[in-house]
Amino acid sequence: MAFVDKHRFWFGVEPICRVLAEHGIKIAPSTYYARKARTQSARAARDEVLTGEIDRLFWAEDKGRGVAGVRKMWHLMRREGHQVARCTVERLMRAAGLRGVVRGKKFITTRPDLTASRAPDHVNRNFKASRPNELWVVDFTYVPTWAGMAFTAFVTDVYSRRIVGWRTQSTMPTQLPLDALEMAIWVRDSAGQNVTGVVHHSDAGTQYTALRYSDRLADVGAVASIGTIGDSYDNALAESIIGLYKTECVRQDGPFKTADELELATLSWVYWYNQHRLHSAIGYRTPAEAEHDYYAKNPFQHQPVLEKTTLHQTRDSSVSQITTNREAVQTACSAVSRGLRSDEGAASHFASVAAGAISATDGAASSNAERHALAVRGSVTAAIEVMDNLQRLISTAAGRMMAIDAASRVQVETPGGVR
Repeated sequence: MAFVDKHRFWFGVEPICRVLAEHGIKIAPSTYYARKARTQSARAARDEVLTGEIDRLFWAEDKGRGVAGVRKMWHLMRREGHQVARCTVERLMRAAGLRGVVRGKKFITTRPDLTASRAPDHVNRNFKASRPNELWVVDFTYVPTWAGMAFTAFVTDVYSRRIVGWRTQSTMPTQLPLDALEMAIWVRDSAGQNVTGVVHHSDAGTQYTALRYSDRLADVGAVASIGTIGDSYDNALAESIIGLYKTECVRQDGPFKTADELELATLSWVYWYNQHRLHSAIGYRTPAEAEHDYYAKNPFQHQPVLEKTTLHQTRDSSVSQITTNREAVQTACSAVSRGLRSDEGAASHFASVAAGAISATDGAASSNAERHALAVRGSVTAAIEVMDNLQRLISTAAGRMMAIDAASRVQVETPGGVR
């Protein structure tokens, strides 16, 4: 039918059918016209609608991202409200030329240090967890760029499959996975979650057995776990995350010129992975949905242990420092305002400046300081700058007071005596 439609305006339907019949393809012109006059079937009409929806979801950045296969597309269609069979999705994707990405061969970059002391294997290939922050798996991989080799490290929560920490850079020292670990600790602490007792599982690479890395795990109360050497399944879940990263990000968005370009692409992929990607291991939910569902059922479990030194205590001490600065500002304002009574204009101006300083310090203590420890440090710096400005104003005001006092005491001698 498509062949006849394409050439009918050049040769006509009857001549085309006659030539086709001479070559063994017998199609009567009446058959062609009957087929063209036939209305579209209900199945064909539905297939047309579903194909358009499948194509939209497959290429959407927050849905299929151009990497989803038949199984994931079927679940995405169901989440969008389309009651469609899996075989139908498979048939329509094949007809539309849509195909999910397939993983390639993996490349091992981690080299074990046979002389370093290693923690025991607390996981034993049982990559299951009953709650968030019970088991983390970590690993890093290489990505070739035009400027040279780059490396990306991940920290993944086994319960929700959420990537809680990651880092990309052009070298792979201990600082690479350590930065990913620091991000994971910060993310959980910012959410008010306690990571004490979390099992941290890695392979036997030198980066993970380094003293700096082990000390950081001990600082937060994490339990180190290292898989066996020469075992392809010692860290299978982390290797699976690496495979997804290579398949869905590196191959899909690459090639990359520099490590900075790779870092931006990784940032986009991690957000999509955590917020939109469906995972069969957690019931075809996203990692964000899995954690949200858990804490909706267990709202008061696994809260931070406040007796230990955490970012919360750093934040509290910063708030106290801001409060002290505010009290000092108020005292200075009162003293200088009393001293400038002789110059009402200067006193009014100074009071206005001081009131603004107090307001800014109050805002830092009530909002920024209670949101995040890093923001509080910035607020403390701002408060100190306010104090410096006030000190300069106090010095200027004191100079003016001395000048006024000196002028009032000047004695002008005249022929009639002292006046």
